[in-house]
Amino acid sequence: MIHTKNGAEVLDNLKPVNSPGTGIEHWGSSYFGPRYSTAEVSSGPQALMTQMSANETILPHFHGVAQFQIFPSGAGVMGKTEVRPLMLQYKDHHSAYGPLVAGPHGLTFIALRNRIGDSAPVYLSKPGYREKLKPSKRRNWISPHIALSTRPVLQYRKEAAWEPIFEQEIKDEMSAQLLRLGAGMSVPVPDTRIGSGQYLFVANGNMQLDGRALPEWSMVYIEPDEAAFDITAGPVGLEALVMRFPVNDD
Repeated sequence: MIHTKNGAEVLDNLKPVNSPGTGIEHWGSSYFGPRYSTAEVSSGPQALMTQMSANETILPHFHGVAQFQIFPSGAGVMGKTEVRPLMLQYKDHHSAYGPLVAGPHGLTFIALRNRIGDSAPVYLSKPGYREKLKPSKRRNWISPHIALSTRPVLQYRKEAAWEPIFEQEIKDEMSAQLLRLGAGMSVPVPDTRIGSGQYLFVANGNMQLDGRALPEWSMVYIEPDEAAFDITAGPVGLEALVMRFPVNDD
């Protein structure tokens, strides 16, 4: 199955929510699935957007499922790393990260999970977190800044490009790439038989899928073993993050 969500609809549905760690009010919206879950195993993707308040801090924590995290707007600091658009994080399940501190103009992040699992945050500042830890590869990677094209350079691009996002060596099925396509160009989606699900995020331009035009910040989730199809750029070209999850090891 292929799941799609128009990014404009997600932005239009932002609502005030309280941070489960600090109680500070920020804004949230969902692409797929509930905002959080405590289920051990459940099917279907889970993707949510959070718009942090100015100068807000999200405390160090971990989740029971692996996730990619996109930073498409605003600015801030994660640990000692400056975060600005566009950057991508990958972290394995039960791998702590943070604190995440927004700058004076806020910070947006989009968390992507390939299933609705035990995704509720577990904070290191609260008692009992050690009992909830489980073995994992403990990767917590954040990419360098990802430069996007100006509109004419993207629109009139002549060749497709697949650019790896992370500098570290990857030893399992996980992958993250930026795909750049000129207007109307198409390429096959990466093999869906590898790994355990893929996300496509429209970072720049737009994408055509099943007769629909998906604008910037739109999301597509491709379940494992889905039939092959082409990723097709719209009339202004497309730059998309293409992210594949490793086989679940939890």
